[in-house]
Amino acid sequence: MSRRLLQFTAKNCIWSRYSAQSTIAKNRNILNSQWVRCMSEDTKRTDAIAGTINEVKSQIVKKLGIEVNYSPLVRSREHLLAYEPKTVADIPPRSMQDSFTSAIIPLSTDKVLQDKYVTFLGHVRLGRLMEDMDLFAVWVMHQHVKMPNLDPDIPLPYTFVTILVDKISFTDLVPKPDSDIRLSGHASWVGKSSVEVVVWLEQKFQGQWRKLTRALFLMASRNATNTKSLTVNELIPATEEEKAIYSGGEIRKRNRIIRQEQSLFNQEPNDNEQKLIHDMFVSTIDMKNVTFNKRILPTGAVWMEDATISNIIFSHPEDRNAHNTVFGGYLMRNALELSWALAYQFSKYRPKLEHISDIRFLNKVQVSSLLKMHAHVIYTEKNYMEIVVAAEVFDASTGSHSTTNVFYYTYSNNVPVPQIIPKTYHEAIWYLDGRRHFYAAMGLDDSRQDPKFQGIRPPSGS
Repeated sequence: MSRRLLQFTAKNCIWSRYSAQSTIAKNRNILNSQWVRCMSEDTKRTDAIAGTINEVKSQIVKKLGIEVNYSPLVRSREHLLAYEPKTVADIPPRSMQDSFTSAIIPLSTDKVLQDKYVTFLGHVRLGRLMEDMDLFAVWVMHQHVKMPNLDPDIPLPYTFVTILVDKISFTDLVPKPDSDIRLSGHASWVGKSSVEVVVWLEQKFQGQWRKLTRALFLMASRNATNTKSLTVNELIPATEEEKAIYSGGEIRKRNRIIRQEQSLFNQEPNDNEQKLIHDMFVSTIDMKNVTFNKRILPTGAVWMEDATISNIIFSHPEDRNAHNTVFGGYLMRNALELSWALAYQFSKYRPKLEHISDIRFLNKVQVSSLLKMHAHVIYTEKNYMEIVVAAEVFDASTGSHSTTNVFYYTYSNNVPVPQIIPKTYHEAIWYLDGRRHFYAAMGLDDSRQDPKFQGIRPPSGS
């Protein structure tokens, strides 16, 4: 990204930091820390308020022509295949301003809604907010996709699916359960059938909207029957500001490819990581017995196998999305709350959620599924914990499991947390995976000598 774009600032623009990890020398020239920006207050459309978040949900159902009430037999949408665009030339290009929209969570006036969002400490349940952000990302997709030749009485011949959540960062502001929260967002990058959507939350403090969090969603565009990908409107940046935002989306796309290539599923740990694991293994060996099968837990440490909790969730029709499968935001909420419980149990103090990163949606979850969630502490550093939650569909009749989602969370505490120690090679790889996610979330270089490592403090996300 050019110096001119990095120095370009607009009045009241909200910036958020995104950091990508690169572990091989040939990729050092790719930015390790990029600034991801959303549209400035000066350029946002003033007519883009869509109503409350519940009204947004109703509008999505209406636009898709979906039945409001649940039925095990889903009405066919196959007839809508005739209306889908054949090429991108069949639909007009869009700008970021075209897709910008906002919605309100009316906590100040809806007392029933307050009870659903408030925690026992009088704060706001972050899991509920994650649900709303996922729904809102779909709404942004509806604003970006435009088919001017489609009859208004014909439902939109698209299905929008969340592929992954790239990163969610939090500010230090603690949301209040009795003040409205505003969701805003727009498309920030578009491929052939995938769209990156930036969503942020704000709440009024002393009469001014203050930012709570910002998230990047990668959405997939599918046809009406969800059987193949479907092209979406091209995104053409209309201003210098939009060009800067779009450029960041291109860089994030390349970084996702690099991270996939460097994944521990595809490559062995690098030299530094192998030495780290060996040194950790040696620290647990009983040197008096001079044997590898006698393991000793270092003082102040916890075996990884002992830092885990699980639960089972039985999903119901109220948890479904517009396509009769379990709503991704519902899974995000339950995974977050399970991870928080583990962080609390592990550290013995109430933890602060710093980042959510790399949420992957691997398979859809059918309504009525038995869903098992397993949370593990897989990396610790000073007063930080990296926790992974794996969600599986469990077939009680056969005992088989199928992974549907993986979630990564970074928590902090006011005091140092116990060191987590892997016992097996499987756990050692998980430890390294957690370390990589932690470094990426914190914006740290993959080096113990990184000066930022001293007195670690994450970016504020503002």
